[in-house]
Amino acid sequence: MDMKTYYEAVDKMEKSGVDQEYIQGWIGGYLQNPKREEQRITEAYEAGYEAGENRDSSSFEEWVRK
Repeated sequence: MDMKTYYEAVDKMEKSGVDQEYIQGWIGGYLQNPKREEQRITEAYEAGYEAGENRDSSSFEEWVRK
């Protein structure tokens, strides 16, 4: 696991104003943590988790808060 990539991706998402639910999902997926309990999963979290699992740090644009 490349922690430099992890920290750079999280920093970039935070500075870009990405939805915090997406970021939390991405972190969980990247670190291979178990998903949240079902009632706490949001669409943003689910998308972030999937991107994190795939080590995709570039598909967060649609989750930038406007």
